[in-house]
Amino acid sequence: MPMNVGEIAMRARDQLIGLTGLQAGTVSSLAHREDGWHIVVDMIELKRIPESSDILATYEVVLDEKGNLMSYERTQRYYRGQVEGKVQ
Repeated sequence: MPMNVGEIAMRARDQLIGLTGLQAGTVSSLAHREDGWHIVVDMIELKRIPESSDILATYEVVLDEKGNLMSYERTQRYYRGQVEGKVQ
């Protein structure tokens, strides 16, 4: 039985947590394409006080049709309170 989009998102998030050891923030994008499921997950890379200075990272995860991880890549780092731009 095929997985629904909620299961795909949770599977991507859980596999990314297992690989990176980071805490997950949110799943911000999910799309089905010819080569599989593309999911964008924001992860907390460094907790700070105040929380607005936490460093987060955006990861793109690709899963196959069965929900198996095919690839992942960190595409951006940013401060939680940052509206746009990247952490150097």
